[in-house]
Amino acid sequence: MKVAVGSDHAGFEYKEIVKKHLEQKGYQVIDKGTYSTESVDYPVYGEAVARAVASGEADRGIVICGTGIGISIAANKVKGVRAALCTNEYMARMARKHNDANVLAFGARVLGIDVALGIVDEFFSTEFEGGRHERRVNLIKKIEKKIFNIQEVCLIVRARQRG
Repeated sequence: MKVAVGSDHAGFEYKEIVKKHLEQKGYQVIDKGTYSTESVDYPVYGEAVARAVASGEADRGIVICGTGIGISIAANKVKGVRAALCTNEYMARMARKHNDANVLAFGARVLGIDVALGIVDEFFSTEFEGGRHERRVNLIKKIEKKIFNIQEVCLIVRARQRG
């Protein structure tokens, strides 16, 4: 399985530990940055990981910032991504089992590294349950489709108005 990982400066050290952890378990890791603790903007890295997952370059993703909140919001703006901010193993298990989450988010400033690695392991060892949950995930996809269709129509209208 290919896993895209990305973080801002606050999550950099955890990202490096998570990368090694995943590689030791046999995952192929695609590092989307950042590559140091120098201050950067988390949306850049949330989007990079999300686009890797949405395009099929990666099967799943992990995004890390100080709290996990901002980077998960950024990742969720990419069509096809269901990023779940998890603070414990139960949330990670349910994110996969019930929501078919394809990107895991967490905060390096709010979790100890051992807890974070437990969350990672739970996220990657849990399969989507399907059934009634598939119907709900499909409803999320329908919402997403409506939003992106409206955006496309607006772009076409603006282009026609300009010339």
